[in-house]
Amino acid sequence: MVMSMTGFGRAEVSVGTRDIIVEIKSVNHRYFEFSCRTTRGYSFLEDKLKKYVNEKVSRGKVDMYVSVTENDDTAVEVELNKPLVKGYIDAMRVMADEYEIQDDISVSVLSRFGDVFQISRPPADEEAVFNDVKVAADAALEQFLSMREAEGEKLKADILSRSETIMNIVGEIEERSPVTVQEYRDRLYAKIKEVLQSNDIDDQRILTEAAIFADKVAVDEETVRLRSHFEQMRSFLESNVPVGRKLDFIVQEMNREANTIGSKVNDSKLAHKVVDIKGEIEKIREQVQNIE
Repeated sequence: MVMSMTGFGRAEVSVGTRDIIVEIKSVNHRYFEFSCRTTRGYSFLEDKLKKYVNEKVSRGKVDMYVSVTENDDTAVEVELNKPLVKGYIDAMRVMADEYEIQDDISVSVLSRFGDVFQISRPPADEEAVFNDVKVAADAALEQFLSMREAEGEKLKADILSRSETIMNIVGEIEERSPVTVQEYRDRLYAKIKEVLQSNDIDDQRILTEAAIFADKVAVDEETVRLRSHFEQMRSFLESNVPVGRKLDFIVQEMNREANTIGSKVNDSKLAHKVVDIKGEIEKIREQVQNIE
């Protein structure tokens, strides 16, 4: 199935003594790029989560946020930063003396300075924490991948619709192309007749010139290759593996064939049709940039 590179997912779960929130979002990117923000003290999760997400996502700029709240208060140790407290008290007494203000130093005043307390926990079991976080990550990823899949189906439908439009135009070019040769032959015959003002014209020479012209403006090889590219693209769109880079290459080849056709046609009607084809290919290219 086709997957978009844009998606979002969020999950909140409680596992054991931990409350965990995981958010994941992604935007287009040529390769896989991963960044993760975690609660302080849980940075060890970043590499594990990068590897875990990369197993499910091959392309896109992915941002993840992980919040872990420990509810096991018995494991928390709070220590007083005594040198810092003494420094605060000394500085506040100097301030009271120099500015002749009331010395109202108290525990409640000092405790407002958060850095006077040092909070610590026993070292976490990293594997156990990761397994708990993975529960939330799985739920967030499920939403995330579902959104990417739904968006991918829309991209696929739009590309196939535009492909059908292009193939119809290619059919019109293939039908019109031989007619331009006959029209050229008629114009050439009329012009020579006008110049010579005579019916004594070398028909073989006219046929030779028309044949040379037909060879120069023949686009059947290009249209055959263009059809082949579209068939290949359809095959990729039905694939169950990431195909964004392959589609990007095919679109470049399509554009190359369209440019070649445009350089060969010597007819205003065909020229307008080539412009229409190139316009549709450009829109397909823009959509392909969103595919994983």
